[in-house]
Amino acid sequence: MSKKIVVIGAGPGGLTAAMLLAHKGYDVHVYEKQPYIGGRTSHIQLGDYRFDLGPTFLNMAYLAEEIFEVTGRNIHDYIELMHLDPMYELVFRDKKIKMTRDVEEMIRQINRVFPGNEQGFQRYLVKNQKKLQTLAPLLQSDMTGYRSLLKPEAFKALPELEIGKSLMDTLSTFFKDEKLQLAFTFQSKYLGMSPWESPGAFSILSYIEHAYGVYHIKGGLNQLTKAMAKVAEEEGATITTNCGVKKMVIEGKTVKGVELDNGEFVAADDVVVNGDFSTVMTKLVEPGILKKYAAEKLEQKPYSCSAVLLYLGVSKQFDLPHHTIWFAEDYRKNVEEITQSFELSEDPSIYIQNATVTDPTLAPDGKSTLYILAPVPNNFSNIDWEKHREEYRDMLISMVSEKLGIDDLTPYIEQEHMITPADFEHKHHVYKGAIFNLGHQLRQMMAFRPNNQFEELDHCYLVGGGTHPGSGLPIIIESARISTNLILKRDKQTPYDVKPLPSYEPFTENALSGKEDQIAAIKPLSIIAGIR
Repeated sequence: MSKKIVVIGAGPGGLTAAMLLAHKGYDVHVYEKQPYIGGRTSHIQLGDYRFDLGPTFLNMAYLAEEIFEVTGRNIHDYIELMHLDPMYELVFRDKKIKMTRDVEEMIRQINRVFPGNEQGFQRYLVKNQKKLQTLAPLLQSDMTGYRSLLKPEAFKALPELEIGKSLMDTLSTFFKDEKLQLAFTFQSKYLGMSPWESPGAFSILSYIEHAYGVYHIKGGLNQLTKAMAKVAEEEGATITTNCGVKKMVIEGKTVKGVELDNGEFVAADDVVVNGDFSTVMTKLVEPGILKKYAAEKLEQKPYSCSAVLLYLGVSKQFDLPHHTIWFAEDYRKNVEEITQSFELSEDPSIYIQNATVTDPTLAPDGKSTLYILAPVPNNFSNIDWEKHREEYRDMLISMVSEKLGIDDLTPYIEQEHMITPADFEHKHHVYKGAIFNLGHQLRQMMAFRPNNQFEELDHCYLVGGGTHPGSGLPIIIESARISTNLILKRDKQTPYDVKPLPSYEPFTENALSGKEDQIAAIKPLSIIAGIR
């Protein structure tokens, strides 16, 4: 008889684990509290307008392709990937730059907008390709106890972690202009951190996008989790929505199964936790069982920021790229307000997605979906969102109207929805509304993050942003492969391989004419992937 595994949560991590475990013959049962699958990688339907609830683009697409491939499937039979280039436009008060995978065009833009920095971009690509190659084996292997840090790949990766250096420190070695440095740091929002605090190792975040691209999925990223659920069910997994888990049933330190919200006990050989880590450990585990991750200790840990999301269905098409990031005039002050003083900024940085410019299926003809995101403090700030909700909404509408060059966006709005940090905590079960989970300081990474094979409970495995390797959609998928492989190795089954990637060759002869040494340094490298 195959072993029975319960998966708590039908987000991308839980669905990936369900796919992989069911393919190996396990009896997999996924329980999802919400009436839909996907977690925050699901969608919102507002009339005839469709929006992604959370993540709005896919990078490291090769990883999703690989997960489908190991189950004997081609991801392209399930979803339509749409390559975005330019990837996004970055707008400062006095400058703008379109980030593209075309190296020669990037050099031309940097030379025009930030003259004197173009050689830094070439060095950035060379250095970060080597850095990613070194860090990847560490990021894709399991972290089970501190002894994991004694692995040879951990010692090899140590210099690339750039301990003691922030992301801004690292990028200052490539670019002289602070705004250009920021152009390669905004991805630290994936970690919910300030670039002045985020570890220098994360300079690979922007590099991964330049090397492997940014993708939209036709119909939205929610189509990926729907495809995962379909494959899991094809493999024999059972997915039950509208059926939350009330608590994990634990004897001593051994998880024996779960009790559902309806009172039913479901026995299991193993439980895979895909719920928000700190929410699960404070709500689904009875007090007194956990020591290292007891509720009072979890409350003392550093967490990521939160965000306000505004979804607008508008009766007009605007001249906007698919992705735009508008930087606050005083970006550092804005970041400090989010991560240190915990106050609402009067000049926030905002991200806006205009997905219908690429995918017209998301809105009626001649109309658009505008997805607006503003990073804000998490709920440790004690901001009263009932009090500030409307005024913050009006400020965002005013900002977007001004940046679009129109008097008022309001007359065009046909559908609208807003999510605040309070909504994330109470409606989407995100601890303190920290949407990127535990912070990604080095003291909370690798073996210092809750382990994939959870160290405090037997027969309990973690997937998602609260475990190794960290937050972000592709890396959550990777966490599920790591945890699945731990179960397979324990049961003496063949684990899933991690495939090396095709090499990335960014430089043409024209782009680096006369720089054969740099070309020689970069071309042989084959990268095994990393983060977002």
